[in-house]
Amino acid sequence: MFRLQGSKVLAVDMTGDAVKAKNGSMVAYDGQMAFKKMSGGGEGLRGMVTRRLTGEQMTVMEVKGHGTCWFADRAAEINLVNLQGDKLYVESSNLLATDAGLRTGTSFTGLRGASQGNGLFTTTVEGHGQAAIVSDGPAVVLRVGPQYPLTVDPGAYVAHQGNLRQSFQSGVTFRTLMGEGGGEAFQIRFEGDGLVYVQPSERNTIAGEV
Repeated sequence: MFRLQGSKVLAVDMTGDAVKAKNGSMVAYDGQMAFKKMSGGGEGLRGMVTRRLTGEQMTVMEVKGHGTCWFADRAAEINLVNLQGDKLYVESSNLLATDAGLRTGTSFTGLRGASQGNGLFTTTVEGHGQAAIVSDGPAVVLRVGPQYPLTVDPGAYVAHQGNLRQSFQSGVTFRTLMGEGGGEAFQIRFEGDGLVYVQPSERNTIAGEV
């Protein structure tokens, strides 16, 4: 159902089914389509509460019909993720589209969200189906194993999946380690067994000096 045309355009072929996508991300379509605006950042009462707490303005649209839709987001690179009943944790700004059958929600992230200025919650996607996430530059998928924990700069973090535990470390940052100022105050450490998606460009953060 999901396929890439180049690295920056997502094509979704539909035969009466639906897809949920970031509002405003559709660039073209053919066939017969119906569109519905939805609230994003989680479903149900908890989603409403967390959006109110974090001030997120994530809006999602549902597209349903017969034909093909093409999606893109400011020429960002698109990465396809296949979910087989597992859960994907992804920054809301990096989630482009999901199968309508996948469930979306919110998860508390604690200090990482606060350090990035993106709120205290991150978006979760779970079930069986495909999701498309975007990154600033081609994403690198890094494997975390029981003997190989991974530490990530929060500005470069995009998403993760698998049986991973995350913790937050403060102190020396990647930039201050290299003698440069303005680095993030926190690092994210992943332990367990899973995958972490990292982009080769850092998003702006508002608490880099904390």
